[in-house]
Amino acid sequence: MMWRKRIFFLCALISVSVLSAWSQDATDSEAVRPSGVAGPVRKAKAVTAKESADADADTESAAPKAKKSKSKSAHSRRTRAKSKETPESAPPTEYTPEGIPKTSAASVIVVDANTGKILYEKNADQIRPAASTQKLLTALVVAESGFLDRPVTVQTVDTMAEPVKLNIKPGETYQRIDLLRALLVKSPNDVARCLARDNAGSIEAFAEVMNKRAQQLGAVHSHFVNPNGLPVPGQYSSARDLALIARAAYANPTIRSIVCLPQLVFRYASGRTRELENTNKLLKRLPYCNGMKTGYTDAAGKCLIASGARPGRDVIVVVLGDNSSHVWRDASALLSWGLWM
Repeated sequence: MMWRKRIFFLCALISVSVLSAWSQDATDSEAVRPSGVAGPVRKAKAVTAKESADADADTESAAPKAKKSKSKSAHSRRTRAKSKETPESAPPTEYTPEGIPKTSAASVIVVDANTGKILYEKNADQIRPAASTQKLLTALVVAESGFLDRPVTVQTVDTMAEPVKLNIKPGETYQRIDLLRALLVKSPNDVARCLARDNAGSIEAFAEVMNKRAQQLGAVHSHFVNPNGLPVPGQYSSARDLALIARAAYANPTIRSIVCLPQLVFRYASGRTRELENTNKLLKRLPYCNGMKTGYTDAAGKCLIASGARPGRDVIVVVLGDNSSHVWRDASALLSWGLWM
């Protein structure tokens, strides 16, 4: 009897083991079915996600240099772009108790363009390099000489200028007015040399004409050696003298019609065209700004002659020896103040 009970217990134990194994197999099979119950499906998805991550890691390791290099390159470009934009973000303008804008420029003057009355000045007689702002005098001499529809043939000596050039070529022919527009909008140094040589025969002869015209305007504390403002010994001016020159340029209808242009399409002798954007950013930032000329060299710093108008008043602002982060802020603040003081 005891023997039979032992056999029955052994059979029952074997049956339970078989049923348990079958149940586990069914559960494991169910676990990888996409249509399985919630628990097993979540487990299967977790495994799939891990496998996917592993696959991505393999892909990354297969070409890590290319991906990382591209990422670093993009990051570097973004960083450089931000660093370039940063100088434009100047702190808000501060004002004196009298309401006059404070500036970081070395020399400043604000004048009424019509009467010549000085509205504000700061170190206005300080002798300083004028950079490309002196191209207003170059343009004035050319414009006052007339015959702007006459052709000018570029010579090799005209192209010997750096760093900003329009890349006109020897032998090419242009109208004086087209070169004058390019000069005042984009400020190319080769164009300045071409106009100067065409006007007076040589750069040296043109410099004598510039100095004579400056003296006539009362700019007696200036001396010019070239038509483009590139640094050279013995070339200098002041905010007050440049204001006198700017007033004469402002009164010239040809120059006034050019310096207000935000951009210009220049046609080369070959027929190719190029859009030139005005270097004076205030033309797009201030609706009442209508000119005039920018300038920059290491010695001169950031320079700007800006003009503006509203009914009953025209104002010219000269800012010399400023820096990249402040020149636009300083000039716009002074221009606004001068127009609505």
